[in-house]
Amino acid sequence: MTPQEGIKLARERESDLVEIVPKAKPPVCKIISFGKFKYEQAKKDKFQRKHQHVSVLKELRFHPNTDTHDFDFKARHAEQFLLEGHKVKATVMFRGRQITRVEQGQVLLDRLAERTADVARIDQAPKMEGRSMVMLLVPERKRKKEKEKEKKEGDKKPGAEETAQPQKKKTAEG
Repeated sequence: MTPQEGIKLARERESDLVEIVPKAKPPVCKIISFGKFKYEQAKKDKFQRKHQHVSVLKELRFHPNTDTHDFDFKARHAEQFLLEGHKVKATVMFRGRQITRVEQGQVLLDRLAERTADVARIDQAPKMEGRSMVMLLVPERKRKKEKEKEKKEGDKKPGAEETAQPQKKKTAEG
């Protein structure tokens, strides 16, 4: 159909001829109200902005002599951040003479990588940046979904059959 025929048909229906895909060969057009078209377009844009995921970088700071409880606490936070879809930057800060014990920081970051291996992968291996050693972890998509499923299954309560009390047998005395 020629553009002139399309415009004529649109006027007969008291609507507008709106070009939907201008780069297509031939261009795709619709006979609809232009106001309705703009409204639907704005609605689509708003939906896409709403469902757009912004990756946030969370940082965890350690020292070479970080105690096991503190390490466990921060590692749990790292797992939580990764499950939420955020990147995690783990930093070991060296103060004073601690810089001579770089291997302790390496061991600490390796332990963190091992602990979060089920939900993350290493994006940047541990490396020295001045007086600190830095490692970057990113969430693993497949493993993240599996971990969430496991969490949901663990939250379910046992069925009624399991919680019912066993009944005592009545004996006939005679």
